[in-house]
Amino acid sequence: MIAKRAGYAVLALLFVVLLLAPLSGNGYIVSLCYITALFVALAYGWNLISGYAGYLSFGQITFFGIGAYAVAIGVTRFHLPWYLCAALGGVACAALAVPMGWLMLRLRGPFFALGMLGLAQTARILTNLTPISGGSEGIYLPPGANAIAAYYWTLAIMVGGVVLTAAIDRNAFGLRLRALREDERAAGTLGVDTTRSNVQAFVLSAIFPALLGGGYAWYLTYVEPNSIYSTEIELQTVAMAILGGMGTLWGPLVGGLIMSQVSESLSTRFPQTHLMIFGALIVVLLIALPRGIVPAVAAFLKKRGIA
Repeated sequence: MIAKRAGYAVLALLFVVLLLAPLSGNGYIVSLCYITALFVALAYGWNLISGYAGYLSFGQITFFGIGAYAVAIGVTRFHLPWYLCAALGGVACAALAVPMGWLMLRLRGPFFALGMLGLAQTARILTNLTPISGGSEGIYLPPGANAIAAYYWTLAIMVGGVVLTAAIDRNAFGLRLRALREDERAAGTLGVDTTRSNVQAFVLSAIFPALLGGGYAWYLTYVEPNSIYSTEIELQTVAMAILGGMGTLWGPLVGGLIMSQVSESLSTRFPQTHLMIFGALIVVLLIALPRGIVPAVAAFLKKRGIA
């Protein structure tokens, strides 16, 4: 109970800070807060398929890219409002994730992870070769784009990720996903529709990066394949969720909040070697806390009789 209250308190404090950040007028602070909200929201989306359902994915960046290009193409080619394009990108990814999930979820373990990674790289290559996407040159969005609107769009999705995860964490759907994660065959014999539950989790996990990708495109006002389908974004999202605690309500929040600040600090102080240092830090933390920060803290509090 104490841990849950503390989690909600941290969330409330973070929300207030992020909500008021644009009022500071400091571009660096706004950028840092945006990156924090972005990665926390991405971690919550990834946690649905990988933390709760147990399918380790390295391809959620595929949906992020589709969402980004939905905004870029919709705004520049068809002159539609960016938020409408972002919403349509989310709907398109949800529809695409149904057959894609049905096929990809037949793979297990590392084969699913590699399959999703291959899917992301395929999307990057196809985008490079497609004229409407601007190819390798990318697409420039209107210079008057309102970055603050994209900022609050991302913040709303982050809060939505927490709310959705909190609902899943304590309802029957969440219990089914946990059962599938522990032993899919045994869950199936007990009456759990394994395919339907996994595909539902896959679809939900696809919507988050798609919506976030749309906001990201509007925030940056420029998209190109190599930066949008970035392996670095994917790996940082995975690392944040794992370090926070996979399959937990507060893991993505804690991991995303802490590691986004660490990553930004390292990139500022050590621009040439920050990825190497960040990777080494992740390895050390995983060795020290193999289950993640949130489960480790919960176990400590339980041992002390506090929670």
